[in-house]
Amino acid sequence: MRIRLLSYVTLVVAVMAVMGGCSSMRRDFVKSPSSALPPASDTPSSRYVASELTRHDGLSGFRLLTKSTNALMSRVALIDQASHSIDLQYFIFKNDATGRLIALHLLAAADRGVRVRILLDDVHLADEDVMFNALDAHPSIQVRLFNPFRTRHPTMLSKLGQFALEGARLNRRMHNKSFIVDNAVAIIGGRNIGDDYFDAGSDTNFRDLDLVAIGPVVQEASRSFDAYWNCDAAYPATAFRTRRDTHADLAVLRVKLVRDARAFAQSDYAQEIADEFPHGATGDRRGGWFWGPASFVADRPEKIEAPKDAPFLRIGPKLKAMMDAARVEVVVISPYFVPGDKGSRYLVNLAQQGVSVKVLTNSLASTDEPAAHSGYVHYRRRLLEGGVDLYELRPALGAAQPATARGTSSGVSLHAKAMIVDQSHVFIGSLNMDPRSKLLNTEMGLIVDSPELADAVKQFFDTAIQPGNAFHVVLRGTPGVHSQATHMQWLSEKNGVTVSDQTEPGATTKRRVEVLVLRVLPIEGLL
Repeated sequence: MRIRLLSYVTLVVAVMAVMGGCSSMRRDFVKSPSSALPPASDTPSSRYVASELTRHDGLSGFRLLTKSTNALMSRVALIDQASHSIDLQYFIFKNDATGRLIALHLLAAADRGVRVRILLDDVHLADEDVMFNALDAHPSIQVRLFNPFRTRHPTMLSKLGQFALEGARLNRRMHNKSFIVDNAVAIIGGRNIGDDYFDAGSDTNFRDLDLVAIGPVVQEASRSFDAYWNCDAAYPATAFRTRRDTHADLAVLRVKLVRDARAFAQSDYAQEIADEFPHGATGDRRGGWFWGPASFVADRPEKIEAPKDAPFLRIGPKLKAMMDAARVEVVVISPYFVPGDKGSRYLVNLAQQGVSVKVLTNSLASTDEPAAHSGYVHYRRRLLEGGVDLYELRPALGAAQPATARGTSSGVSLHAKAMIVDQSHVFIGSLNMDPRSKLLNTEMGLIVDSPELADAVKQFFDTAIQPGNAFHVVLRGTPGVHSQATHMQWLSEKNGVTVSDQTEPGATTKRRVEVLVLRVLPIEGLL
């Protein structure tokens, strides 16, 4: 799902990089600036939101989306309620069953006059180009691509070649994920758009978190969207489109989307959703909000152009300030966890000050990114010796486990990015605790002061670290001068009995070898 491997294998394929012609980018494209429309006020949904906000002056309201099916249908419900505008910003928007379902509802919204703006990172777009070019032909839909490849060719070889020529630029990606309807309701969190993120995937199903938000933070999210939409790195789809009749493509797409939606509605997955949420998805309900002061935080788009680290461009310092205030407990959920020397010292220092520090990340068997795991293992023992509690998500039993990353895993993989401080302050967003999120990608999220929301996220964490769901990594033996006096063990449970493993459990030999090789490569700054 990420671009870690692209960052270093391009050296191997540089010989294939001769593009043999000029860029396919057109010189005559038009890029007009636009801004978020005022919050809707003339619909039943907007009037309901306004009444809730009146009773919670200055605060924002939140609902936590833990179930993937709920996360999908909440998005669909909000699109169907839209009356003025929809703004989507995503790292990945797949041309698969759930992606096409959302595309169909976006198209229906545009048909009734809703303005739709879609901003996508370009690194994972392949056959999706056809779908988004067709959608862009609709007069009420605009599509823009962030930091795009110069040529629109949907092959990995083409992208690797361009990476070899422009790696410094193309290695900087927009990892943000936001979904804003009528400038009044937003979904912010870790999920991209695609089957993997909504429990509809055949290979990978991610465990993730989103927040449905109302209140002042929504307008903050809209201002951030506008900054990205109008920045120099965002190009309209028309900058790459050929001069063919894309309106004909839109007509064809309409027919295909309706056909696909009909098949989706008849699937077992759709029946499962109906059984789980007989009264509609969370995004379609009234009442039941977590309330509290909150701030929307986002890296500035200029971060991708910064020649060196510029803390004022990124959200990291805000999250550190949140952790600095910890007195009792810090809980970190990060699927790709590469804290580095500085981050490891910081977490150990918190633990040695009496703060309980707990981390949930992927195990070698569950991760979809062995490259990231190769960075994590450098710091695992150091963290354990310093008093940090480490938990690693277990894979789905019996699931296939590929040797290489390529965006597939063992069936169940952690993808949520969250932090809880002292059972009061919560961060949920797109940022992983790794060098790539810190320095290379752009990221975003929500910081909320709400003990009730913190408790709900903590319940997600506590469930995830149960012995049947995760390995608890511990040190056993007699501590001595040398770290080798102790050894790591992975504790879990099988059929109600505690199981202890001396090596990373569940991982295939091929995957172990892959990580061993990756550990010796100088790639940590790219992870």
